[in-house]
Amino acid sequence: MLDNFIYISDMIGVITCAISGVLVATRLRMDPFGITVLAGVTGIGGGTLRDMMMGATPVFWIVDNTYIYVIIMTAILSVFWLHKIHRFPAYLLPIFDAFGLAIFTIIGAQKALILGFNGPVAIVMGCITGVVGGMIRDILSGQIPFVLQKEIYATASILGATLYVLCDYTHLGPIFTMVIAMIGTLSLRLCAIYYHLSLPVFSHDREA
Repeated sequence: MLDNFIYISDMIGVITCAISGVLVATRLRMDPFGITVLAGVTGIGGGTLRDMMMGATPVFWIVDNTYIYVIIMTAILSVFWLHKIHRFPAYLLPIFDAFGLAIFTIIGAQKALILGFNGPVAIVMGCITGVVGGMIRDILSGQIPFVLQKEIYATASILGATLYVLCDYTHLGPIFTMVIAMIGTLSLRLCAIYYHLSLPVFSHDREA
């Protein structure tokens, strides 16, 4: 049951992140190849880097090609959906991104603990899994990534990964632990979006 819950959660994360990639690509009027690339890097970019850093090779989508098929189908269906509605509300992108962030963060932290890494490393791996796909998407599309701006994005990921590690140490149960951590990540990110919360920014103007 736990394995099925993790796998389904991972696929939902891939789908939501792939959709966010499609939203960015279509907004920039990319061709089908560009759309698929952005959907792919957003959906599996963070997990790929995570697995490579931890030595969990071949990486997950090479072992299980279902991830590739899901990304391609998500890209195709999303394009048809966007063509039908002609335009999409601006709030959809950060919402899809928030769900992907919450799911991937927890799965990344969980995988690190399963492979025997300690809590701090698991938190870092969770954050990498959650934010790197969106970073690659934004860089390829010529935008400053969310994580490098004042957005409460990586902060939400760190909170979720920390919650997961702490709950795991208290043995609350794997599924319950995942749900709590996902809700924590998602709640902080959605509150930041809705209430326009942000981190302080710093600047330095060099004197003439």
